[in-house]
Amino acid sequence: MVGATLCALLANAGMRVALVEAQDVPLLPETLDLTQPAPRVSALTPVSQRLLTQLNAWPEMAAARVTPYHAMHVWDGEGSGEIRFSADEAGVPVLGHIVENDVTLASLNAQLTGHPKVTRIDGTRVEALQTTATGRWLELDNGHELHAPLVVAADGARSALRALAEIAVSEDDMGQHAVVTTVRCEIPHAGTARQVFLAGEPLAFLPLTVAGDDHYCSIVWSTTPDRAKALCELSAGALGDALGSSFEHRLGRVEVRDSAYRFPLVQRHAREYVQPHLALVGDAAHSIHPLAGQGVNLGLMDAAVLAEEVIQAWRRGAPWGDVRILARYERRRRGDNAAMLGLMKGFKWLFGTKNPALTLARNVGMSGMNRLVPIKRVLMRQATGERGRLPTSGR
Repeated sequence: MVGATLCALLANAGMRVALVEAQDVPLLPETLDLTQPAPRVSALTPVSQRLLTQLNAWPEMAAARVTPYHAMHVWDGEGSGEIRFSADEAGVPVLGHIVENDVTLASLNAQLTGHPKVTRIDGTRVEALQTTATGRWLELDNGHELHAPLVVAADGARSALRALAEIAVSEDDMGQHAVVTTVRCEIPHAGTARQVFLAGEPLAFLPLTVAGDDHYCSIVWSTTPDRAKALCELSAGALGDALGSSFEHRLGRVEVRDSAYRFPLVQRHAREYVQPHLALVGDAAHSIHPLAGQGVNLGLMDAAVLAEEVIQAWRRGAPWGDVRILARYERRRRGDNAAMLGLMKGFKWLFGTKNPALTLARNVGMSGMNRLVPIKRVLMRQATGERGRLPTSGR
C-alpha cells in the first residue's frame, strides 16, 4: 500500500516510475471478493483519507467497502478504568475508517494500471543492488537490470532491499502474536471501535459493515505465542465463545466467520532511512505494534513526505537522489515514527504490569482523562493524524 501510494504520487507529478512487485498479478477492484471481508484491515485516519482522495483511490475504496467509526471505547479488563472518544468531541466528521488492506491496495493499483508514467514489473524480485555515481542498479530475478537516480524500498518489515543496502535495524520482540479473524456479533457495532486490555493483551473489535450489515467486526487479539497458537486451533464455535467471554460480551454472542490467522509482533526501526540514491518507507523503515492501528498511516505519511521532497527537488532541477535531499525526508519522519514506536512500547509495559500500584494508577488515570474533554480533544487530534508538519497531500 505504501509503495503503491508513493508510486502514484510521483507518477502524477510527471516523474517516470518503475514498480517492481513480487506478486504475479496486481490486485484490482474487479478481482476482490466482497462477499467475505479480508482478515487484514487498517484504521485509516482522516489525514490518510485526504491523501488517498487526492490520488483518486478513495472513491474506488468507498465503492468497495470502507467502514467509518465515529467513536472509540477503551477499557481495562483488569480494573474499572475506561475512556471514550467521539468525533463530535474532536470536532471532526469521523475518527477514521476501518478498511481491508486488499481494498486499499486494489484501488491504488487501479490508479497505476495503464498510467503513462508507470512501468509495472510484476512477479519479480530484486536479487542485487549496486551503487553508481548517478544512482543505483537493480538486478532482478528475471535477468533484467534497472538503473535509477532513486530506489525506494517499500518491501515490508523483512525488507530485502534494506538488507542488500546493509542498513542495520533495531528489533524489539514484543513477545506476542496477533490473532486476526472476522466475526459477526449479536449486537451491532454502532460505528464504534472497541478495545479491552487483558493483562497486557489488547483485544480489539474493529467495526465492519458488510452489505449494509453492521454486526461484523474485524478482530485483532495480541497475546502470547502459545495462546495465539491455541486460539487458532480452536473450532469456530469455541473461538467465538473465547472472544465473547474475553470481550465481556459487550457485543453479545460472537460468531466467527473466517479462519483465524496469527503473526508475530516485532517492532523494528531502521538505523537510517536514507543512503545516496536509496530511501526506506513504511514497514521497511519501521514496523509497529498494531495496538493503536497507526502502522499504515505512518507509512502513508512517509510516502507523502518523501514524494513532496523529491518532487520539489526534481522541479527545480536539483539532484533529487542526492542524500542531502533525501535527508530532509528522514528528518521530517523519524521523530514522529520513533515517538509512536516508543508510545506503543510504553502502553504494552503499562498494561502488562502486575504491580498493584501501577494497575490502580492506570485505572484512575484513564477514568480521570475521560472527564477532561480539552485534553481528550488534543489526544484525538493526534490519533486522527493531525500532528507535526503534514505534507501538502495530507492537509
